[in-house]
Amino acid sequence: MSRIGKLPITIPQGVEVKVSDDNVVTVKGKLGELHQKLDPAITVEIKDGTIQLNRATESKDHKSKHGLYRSLLNNMVIGVSQGFTTEQEFVGVGYKVEAKGQLLDLSLGYSHHIYLELPPEIKAEAVSERGKNPLLKMQSADKQLLGQVAAKIRSLRKPEPYKGKGIRFKGEVLRRKAGKAAEKK
Repeated sequence: MSRIGKLPITIPQGVEVKVSDDNVVTVKGKLGELHQKLDPAITVEIKDGTIQLNRATESKDHKSKHGLYRSLLNNMVIGVSQGFTTEQEFVGVGYKVEAKGQLLDLSLGYSHHIYLELPPEIKAEAVSERGKNPLLKMQSADKQLLGQVAAKIRSLRKPEPYKGKGIRFKGEVLRRKAGKAAEKK
């Protein structure tokens, strides 16, 4: 049996979970409402404040989907009750970020500003302190969407290995390279 798939998901206080006839799971909580369509081979049982997923057969495809859908449902339950956050650092001379509602104004060393519109499910906040790198904090109930948007922002200026300039996640460790000056001896 799938080790992840067989684990029950506990439903916290204030979270509602419903399964429709066409195998769509709806999770509703204080931070929003999320939907996920499940494969017909996976069935969902809700009892005693827990969610249990079962699979139809022992085929390799069904085993992999068992663990996948359990993880997706667990992330949905955590998202609507606690939410997810990401923090990104903008490292480089003149790199700036401003959050104006759902519009991000990014200055990343190019000759122009980059404007990026965020989905309505994501709340963004830009923090700029003197002497520190600008930070972008994003919050959402949808972990998948938050990760996708954060990856898109990071792709605009990936951190480079020589000086470390670029957009990186807070706490991310980069593998730095020595430049050509360190090579001569």
